[in-house]
Amino acid sequence: MLAKTGVDVVVEQGAGEASGYADSEYLGKGARLAARDEVFAAEVILQVRAPGANPEAGAADLARFRRGQTVIGFGEPLTAGDAAKAMAARGVSFLAMELMPRITRAQSMDALSSMATVAGYKAALLAADGLPRMFPMLMTAAGAVAPAHVLVIGAGVAGLQAIATARRLGAVVSGYDIRAAVKEQVESLGARFVVLEMEGAGAEDKGGYAKAMGEDFYRRQRELMAAVLAAQNVVISTAAVPGKKAPILITREMVEAMAPGSIIVDIAAERGGNCELTRPGETVEHGGVRILGPLNLPSTIPYHASQMYARNIATFLKYLVKDGKLALDREDEIVRETLVTHQGEVVHPRVRELLGLEALKSGGPPA
Repeated sequence: MLAKTGVDVVVEQGAGEASGYADSEYLGKGARLAARDEVFAAEVILQVRAPGANPEAGAADLARFRRGQTVIGFGEPLTAGDAAKAMAARGVSFLAMELMPRITRAQSMDALSSMATVAGYKAALLAADGLPRMFPMLMTAAGAVAPAHVLVIGAGVAGLQAIATARRLGAVVSGYDIRAAVKEQVESLGARFVVLEMEGAGAEDKGGYAKAMGEDFYRRQRELMAAVLAAQNVVISTAAVPGKKAPILITREMVEAMAPGSIIVDIAAERGGNCELTRPGETVEHGGVRILGPLNLPSTIPYHASQMYARNIATFLKYLVKDGKLALDREDEIVRETLVTHQGEVVHPRVRELLGLEALKSGGPPA
């Protein structure tokens, strides 16, 4: 896709092996293979996890950057502010894929939605694999097998994919979200929309993401949700707010009211989890109920996760290249919302605010 536009593409040797992509496939598409240090000499670096989202190897990558480079990838700038400051100090222009605005023009570049699709799908499979019963209703010579009951909390991209997958597996599925506007989407997938008698107005921000609500709201939500959870065999929880700790929606008492053998798959584990008992990266058993806290679910289906992410990031780079040159037009909403560092400064207003930095005058350094 990039080679056809005249961009010289250099790919790190062996980068795709763990995802099922051999070096020969990149060569066949017009790329050149090189060692990591040579790759980092390029004008533009495309990564999956840039410093900030890569605590293990991000520091080593940071030392490879040079002034004037452009880096595009996931970087968790709303939670890893120090990494953003370090990238600014290196003189790098960093564009964060997770800050892509949810507008029509940017849909093909929305990597968060792509990865959420993979995570929602895999969460349903983890639940089906761990549950000591089958998902579908079956009529057999040995009698009828009742279907599993699955509740999906959060009807964003991950939640909707989890609903669709659980339904395809034959479960009786319900969905809940504080945003009443998603009721039609949940029902269109064949699930029942759970209505809690509480006010959810203003639960969505202008970007289409769920907003953090007050503690009184979450306390009332937990009280009403307890009775719903007690009737479920599986709960898949996906409620997360960008840049904030995930809200606790499932308490210890709610888990204890569930039947032994039930499963909770907490996709929000990377943000602390929606369940009080979740331990990120671990499986916890409490009263016969298992709580799974998986991390980086997209990496468990790397072939298609890579394919989707590549399309997102390549489309974004093509969007930024004008007449064969990279152009960062900060009057453009897509550039403005994703640009975190530029010309030695952290320029993204939300990131600056989280770091306690003063607002830049007139938008800061020119592109």
